[in-house]
Amino acid sequence: MAMSGPSGGAGGRRRGRGGRRAPMADINVTPLVDVMLVLLIIFMITAPLLASAVPIDLPESRAKPVETEEQEPVQLSINGDDTIYIGDQVVAEAELPARLDAIARENEGQDKPRQIMLRADKTLDYGRVMRVMGELNRAGLTRIALVTTGSDDAPAAVTTGSDSGQ
Repeated sequence: MAMSGPSGGAGGRRRGRGGRRAPMADINVTPLVDVMLVLLIIFMITAPLLASAVPIDLPESRAKPVETEEQEPVQLSINGDDTIYIGDQVVAEAELPARLDAIARENEGQDKPRQIMLRADKTLDYGRVMRVMGELNRAGLTRIALVTTGSDDAPAAVTTGSDSGQ
């Protein structure tokens, strides 16, 4: 008895022309999944680094970091040249009270005021930072955290600057 292999022998059935195999219609997704997982890890690592798009020379502090909440805080930054940013958008000083009032109105129905992360350049005048904090307080945004960089022996920190709303 003669045995026939997969290519079809004596009694085997032939596929296509000349005994060739039919083209495979399935896609191997394993390399695709591997690449997607690597990209996911890369984006998970780089996303927090891109959170603060405004470059500011922050002061150092040995304070412990503050726990962040489920609601995304508002990033308010004051650059070394007195430019004010809300998020990554430049805000003129004359527009600041209206923008802060709009942020306060968005959060009107909730029990706690919105968290504000204030990032100010360390070369700024103390009075300049206090004027911005006064505008925040006037708008009813009393949960202010001052963002600093960590010293050599401490990690970066966010310290609560004000919480008179509770």
